[in-house]
Amino acid sequence: MSAAPERYPNAELANLPEDIREKILAIQEKSGFVPNVFLKLARRPDECRAFFAYHDALMLRENALTKGEKEMIVVATSGANACLYCVVAHGAILRIVEKNPLIADQLATNWRKAPLSARQQAMITFAMKVATASGDLEPADFSGLHLYGFSDEDAWDIGAIAAFFALSNRMANLSGMMPNPEFYLMGRVPREKKA
Repeated sequence: MSAAPERYPNAELANLPEDIREKILAIQEKSGFVPNVFLKLARRPDECRAFFAYHDALMLRENALTKGEKEMIVVATSGANACLYCVVAHGAILRIVEKNPLIADQLATNWRKAPLSARQQAMITFAMKVATASGDLEPADFSGLHLYGFSDEDAWDIGAIAAFFALSNRMANLSGMMPNPEFYLMGRVPREKKA
């Protein structure tokens, strides 16, 4: 019995619009491989452009959150949303950024037991509520962030990342997106120094 055809196959790089192809090739040059998210979403070029424009606006914007904290939000909320792709791919980024081979697994499995600062615990608590029960948000949720020095603008950033990745999690699950094998090992052992 042969395997069923993939419902939403990855786009073929050669068939993509030039701007998307150039972006993917630049990522391949930097990382050594093409993350499946790019080829999966590129099957619909306009949506792909919009998705990555919003991703970059949230994740690359300078604000009160560190790159590691942004990735903590992604990994914890993606774990809650059962998104294998985002947990594995962003877990790799988190391990590298934080130089901590354990943090991603801890956050994705049970973020309450992860070795986070009180500030980061408050951040993840808020993000999880946005990701899983946003209709229950109330003023006390914002006050909980204020206690740790977060402003209302910071709350927007935390919530926007959680909300965006809730979309990403659902699209990854809908499309059957699987993590590239390369992601699983990244950041788990220290890199060997070149002589």
